[in-house]
Amino acid sequence: MKSVKSILAGATLALGLGGAAYAEDPLKVGFVYVGPIGDFGWSYEHDQGRLAVVEHFGDAVETSYVESVPEGADAERVLTQMALSGHDLIFTTSFGYMDPTINVAAKFPDVKFEHATGYKNADNVSTYSARFYEGRAVLGTIAGHMTETNQVGYIASFPIPEVIRGINSAYIHAQKVNPDVEFKIVWVYTWFDPAKEADAATALIEQGVDVIMQHTDSPAAMTIAEERGIMAFGQASDMAQFGPTARLSSIIDDWAPYYIARTQAVIDGTWESTSTWDGIKEGMVEIGEFSDRVPAEVQAEAQAISDSIVSGEYHAFTGPLNKQDGSVWLAEGETADDGTLAGMDFYVEGVEGDIPN
Repeated sequence: MKSVKSILAGATLALGLGGAAYAEDPLKVGFVYVGPIGDFGWSYEHDQGRLAVVEHFGDAVETSYVESVPEGADAERVLTQMALSGHDLIFTTSFGYMDPTINVAAKFPDVKFEHATGYKNADNVSTYSARFYEGRAVLGTIAGHMTETNQVGYIASFPIPEVIRGINSAYIHAQKVNPDVEFKIVWVYTWFDPAKEADAATALIEQGVDVIMQHTDSPAAMTIAEERGIMAFGQASDMAQFGPTARLSSIIDDWAPYYIARTQAVIDGTWESTSTWDGIKEGMVEIGEFSDRVPAEVQAEAQAISDSIVSGEYHAFTGPLNKQDGSVWLAEGETADDGTLAGMDFYVEGVEGDIPN
């Protein structure tokens, strides 16, 4: 990893050579991570995408990364330093980097920025995200079948649309196969904090859940599930090594094709600001191998949902669906539009509790 200090040193060296890069110089691509690359979840998979860029382009590209960057002012400082050091393309990989990305991009119009999971674009800022809710539909189906207590625990990070969508999708599909299922949700207000995630998992188990889902980045919940003899799902990466018995399946994020394509666009001079939201069909969301613990008929049902999403025959949010207060949201056969999903700020009927402010 290149530290901020080495990045600035590179900028000084470049200025000492006249301040201009030669044509044969490699394209400089930077990545900013909210957690450590060893989280075996979100940041780990983004760094796997970076490594794929290195493998694909070889000496034509030089990559660097800064890990565990807090969202907010710290992110703006790191992005500024990256831009000053001559980076041509910078990927900012957490929702809370949205405003820092926009702010820094305005000061460096010749640098291309790519922001993950946000919604603000500029001439030199693209946005990209994955339709994780499609994966939640598949895993929710498995959870609904596998729970014996009818209690599914969900460890949630922040109350933003991405996380709320996932809770709703998982619940809808668990409830379809098990009308008695209940979700218990714990908000931990962090993306990566193994201690908090472990405490949340323990608290949920003490409330009677026997399946845990999560929208946080560490394998702590999986580890607790393994220790306590209950079931869980990998999040962002497979996490099988942390719960060889507990793990039922996983949602795996595959950023490599996107990172390679966007880097190529800069090299070709064809890069332009875009908004990308891909899912299972495009391969940005992958469903991990089903555990042998999952009965064959449940595996087949989960696979059928995944296949129908890929074919376009099915949408994870298909009516009839009501909001939590009982008001009609989607009529029979109606599907949710992307605008509503992108701004989702409500639970569907049957999910208990309030969404925090």
